[in-house]
Amino acid sequence: NLLFMEIFVLLRLLIIFLGGLVAGSFINCVVWRLKQQENFLFGRSYCPECRHKLNAVDLVPVISFLALGGHCRYCKKTISWRYPLVELATGILATVIAGCVAPMFIKFGIISAPILAKLIYCWVLAIILEIIFICDLLWYFIPDGASIAGIITVLAARLWGYSSPEALLIFDRNSWSNVLLTGIFASLFFLSLVLISHGKWMGMGDAKYAFLMGFSLGFPQIIVGLALAFFGGAIIGLILIAARRKKMSSEIPFGPFLSAGTLIALLFADQIINWYLNLYA
Repeated sequence: NLLFMEIFVLLRLLIIFLGGLVAGSFINCVVWRLKQQENFLFGRSYCPECRHKLNAVDLVPVISFLALGGHCRYCKKTISWRYPLVELATGILATVIAGCVAPMFIKFGIISAPILAKLIYCWVLAIILEIIFICDLLWYFIPDGASIAGIITVLAARLWGYSSPEALLIFDRNSWSNVLLTGIFASLFFLSLVLISHGKWMGMGDAKYAFLMGFSLGFPQIIVGLALAFFGGAIIGLILIAARRKKMSSEIPFGPFLSAGTLIALLFADQIINWYLNLYA
């Protein structure tokens, strides 16, 4: 029986991981088409070099890349390693989120409707955050559409989440005034940094994204997200400067750190806060 349980645990993890690979392929499509200002909901995928339309056999996550030796089947140009890495990262992320949000499902295949809703919500929000992460990391812009999609996702989930005591399990118990005011103050804080620095420290995309961050986390959870973002940004910045990859005056995108901080806080803020308070207990 124990062996069968372990096999089914592995099967559930594998299915979630494979689903994450597919989501990663979708993310690759979205970020590229956002960069090209194209509609990502319609139209077949194509090679970014020769623009030849890709067939299903060319679009199997990771496998197609490896089978083709990292080259386009049609023009033979090199395919960036970014594509399989994003797919793998999304597969791992989907699995980690499932383990954090729905451990009973992973272990025993048991899941309630509220926990399933929370799991789907976290997956969708993670996809949006990953899109923001990649766009800002590669091209120094945070798509307004991604921030708006995130706000709509949080709003829809909160409307459903507050509909009943059982459904409220998918969220913390922060009030509407808490999350709205947190989003507004976070956005105003970043806007002040934009205005003071004349856009050198932060961009307007960061200020718009900050509302999503505050609205999804609330207070005090946003403190964890911001602390992780600023601390992570400072550490990476110092490492890049020490390695002479960047100068003190160089621009470093902050969106990736905000996205990572938001996701970590979404999953672990309460544990991090309790750990911090226990240090001084």
